[in-house]
Amino acid sequence: MDREFIPVCKPTLLGNELKYVEDAVKSTWISSKGAYLREFEKKFADFIGASYATSVTNGTTALHLALKASGIKEGDEVILPTFTMISTAFAICYCAALPVFVDCERDTWNIDVKKIEEKITPRTKAIMVVHIYGHPCDMDPIIEIARKYNLLIIEDAAEAHGAEYKGKKCGTLGDVACFSFYANKIISTGEGGMVLTDDPVIYEKLQYYKNLAFPLNAPRVYKHNDIGFNYRMSNLHAAIGLAQLENIDTFINARRKNAQLYNRGLSNIRGITTPIEKEWARNVYWMYSILVEEDFAMPRDELIRTLSEKQIDSRPFFIPMHKQKSLQNYGCDCSGNYPVADEISKKGLYLPSSSSLTEQEVEYICDTIAKLRGR
Repeated sequence: MDREFIPVCKPTLLGNELKYVEDAVKSTWISSKGAYLREFEKKFADFIGASYATSVTNGTTALHLALKASGIKEGDEVILPTFTMISTAFAICYCAALPVFVDCERDTWNIDVKKIEEKITPRTKAIMVVHIYGHPCDMDPIIEIARKYNLLIIEDAAEAHGAEYKGKKCGTLGDVACFSFYANKIISTGEGGMVLTDDPVIYEKLQYYKNLAFPLNAPRVYKHNDIGFNYRMSNLHAAIGLAQLENIDTFINARRKNAQLYNRGLSNIRGITTPIEKEWARNVYWMYSILVEEDFAMPRDELIRTLSEKQIDSRPFFIPMHKQKSLQNYGCDCSGNYPVADEISKKGLYLPSSSSLTEQEVEYICDTIAKLRGR
């Protein structure tokens, strides 16, 4: 019997998603206003522990909106890890600001805190941290640097729903935080995102700019004083999100259980480096990610192809920002040395990580990798 293909990640829809969407349709509130939007924003803010939340169309627009509302403008510099998804850097470019890259740590794959300060110039206005693959950054020294130089901290928590740093959830560790609800995220709205903050001034600006810069507390007379954006989430997407949020603890526990099973099956395979969880962190393992070292039986790309032949999906790690032609053409300084990011980008891949992944599927994946190694 042919084995069913195991996708790298698929949404887990096991609750009230259909019920709430049907209710939203019947109410006729299917666009950018409605009860599900208000409830989703409130309950997601409560879950993270933030004072304010505003929903948006996706994680990329969340980042752009956060930067805009934080006052990032043309000529400003924003420090970010070179090892991240391209959306992080593009959002800075949308503000006509300049992304400035920092290498990553070899163990967590997050921004290397020790290398941030050397990238600060008089034009630096913010540090954008990325909690990569669900493991939080080491925030205390980053906060110390930000205070020293009067810089904003913007959290890209797209991959870190429910992740914790010293008992505090990601999304509460900076001035403003961004989440994605793409289909492969821990909770999903299909497409969608959220921006969170404790700052009422930033929150008003988020609300203002995401809705075409319509005045917040005035009649709609179609007179606009600023360039705004149409970044509004629909009530239908929020209905899905609210249903997903009701099961977020179940989904996080499933990802962490997946990681435990993977660690048990892969940790003793020579040539495979498994992900870390620092003592101060709660890793939500958005994607269970490994490094394929030189002493494994085959290079990373060959392993990806071979796993696919065995009905196992996987993805390579992100290509670092300093290697991106688009950012070179934009004017970013890509001339520095980023040895850790270059190394893990060539060696890294992530394995199937859905919240609905079964124990038998994880065992099959681990056994397949072990056999390929010849153990």
